[in-house]
Amino acid sequence: MPIRAVVFDLDGTIVDFNLDYKAVRAEAIEHITKQGFPRSIFSTNESVFETLKKMEIHMRNHGKREKEISKLREAVLSIVEEHEMEAARSTSLLPGILDTLKTLKTMGLKIALFTVNGRKSTRHILKALRISRFFDRVVTRESVSNVKPNPVHLEAALKMLRVKPEEAVVVGDSVLDVKSAQELRVIAVGVPTGVSQPEELSRAGATYLISAVDLPTLIRQLNKNPKP
Repeated sequence: MPIRAVVFDLDGTIVDFNLDYKAVRAEAIEHITKQGFPRSIFSTNESVFETLKKMEIHMRNHGKREKEISKLREAVLSIVEEHEMEAARSTSLLPGILDTLKTLKTMGLKIALFTVNGRKSTRHILKALRISRFFDRVVTRESVSNVKPNPVHLEAALKMLRVKPEEAVVVGDSVLDVKSAQELRVIAVGVPTGVSQPEELSRAGATYLISAVDLPTLIRQLNKNPKP
């Protein structure tokens, strides 16, 4: 089938990745452990979402109510949102992205964004950089029950665009993006502009490693010679 849609990651793929995620993780863990949780079960090497999962499991195992769990989760995500907004105010488009988005639109492709960022910071970035018009759908962490690499995140984007996995490509700078694509057998395009090195993207299963400016050419080639 021909490629009909492109699903982009945000930080490190479309805009500069300038979020100090180590600081975010450390502050989130500090807040949680102040509530009486053992520090030993958390690590700054894990994402905030992995930390939240451990927190929720611990609370359920100790008989905490869902209302209490939800309240603490929201408090942690508020910390994350503060850091995201600070980063969003100083971010900029990566080289070649604007022309790439314009070209993809002229090619008649549907474009979506799937990001672990919150709705507030994502909207700020898209509005401030004047690129909202390019995206048919935006799927932030609030839109799904689980974020990437869980396939639910990418699946939501594909459903919103009304395309099949084989009709789309995923473009991202991290192993999480590639793994999301792999789970649903979507073509994964790795861009070495963010958190993951080219070799890491390849090991994760990226089908192609290119710069953003080469994306329209790649899609034209794929549509010229589609797989049977």
